[in-house]
Formats: sequence, structure tokens, C-alpha cells
Amino acid sequence: MSKKLFVISGPSGAGIRDVAAAVFAARSDVGAVVPVTARKMKAGEKDGVGFFFYDLEGWNALKEQGDLLECTEFAGNDYGTSRRLVNERLAAGTNVLLTLEPDRAAQLKKNMPEAVCVWVEPSLAVLEERYRASARHPIELDVRLREAERQRGRSDFCDARVNSDDKEAAGRELCALIDRETA
Repeated sequence: MSKKLFVISGPSGAGIRDVAAAVFAARSDVGAVVPVTARKMKAGEKDGVGFFFYDLEGWNALKEQGDLLECTEFAGNDYGTSRRLVNERLAAGTNVLLTLEPDRAAQLKKNMPEAVCVWVEPSLAVLEERYRASARHPIELDVRLREAERQRGRSDFCDARVNSDDKEAAGRELCALIDRETA
């Protein structure tokens, strides 16, 4: 059986972390990879738990060596996924499952075309219901729905799609996809 990198992505509210948690709970042959960052460690954090921390020089070296499968800047800090860490997990006999926001997932797919990218999204009615539950203002609801539509329109990099109206069922569907892809 070949081991593969799986990336699940979708709009905010799709439940990709819940779907991933269902997969991790159901399968011992699937694991995550700790992301890398160039931000400073906060009190109580430990390197390798939550993040691998790099100073700016180390971060730039990762970029120059082509080790970052994807990276982004958020709130003045750099975050990414290490090709080396993914390949180490795969070589150790573990499928890797990452949850990434759509732009980061597309970047990873470009840099590692053999990764299996899966677009996870509920029906529009369920997505709108989830947004209504957390929206503080009607304008926020509209903005989130438009952003989800924009992201959906740019999800053509994905190899498969999973409906997440029922997150547990979506987890089972993703497990079946992993079985097919690694057989």
C-alpha cells in the first residue's frame, strides 16, 4: 500500500477540522504534520508541539531550500508546511492529512501535485445556517457567503469533493477515499 498526503480544504464553516478529527479517530494509519512558523514562541509553548519554531534566518533557509510546500503570512507572522516533515511521515508508513484554508491548499497542490486535495463543504442551506448561528450582524453573513462562493469558484485544484452537512458521514466518506487512493 502506498502512503499519500491528503489535504482537506473548504470555506470557513465547512467543518474541515471536525471531519479531520473523525478520520484521525477512525484510522491509525493517518496522522498530521506539525506546521512550521517564524513567529516567536509564546509562554507555555514547546517547539514541535503545535508548531516547529524558526527564527527569520531559519525560515528564509526553508524557503530557499524549497522545503515549504505552502506558506502564508498572517498577522505579521509566517506559517507553513514542511516538505521534509511530510516526507518523513510518509516514509515512516503513515498517510498524512492536513487541513488548510483554500489558498494555502492550492499552493500546496501546485508544489506537490501528487497530494490528494479534497474540497469539503456543506450544502448552501447548511452553510448559511452555520453562518447565521455565529454572525453578529446581517452584513457579516453576506460577506461570509460571498467569500465562500469566491473560494468555491477557485476550488478546481481539488481532486474530490465531500459534502459536510453531516460531519461524521463526511469523515466516513473521506476514510473510504483514503482506502481507494492507497489501495
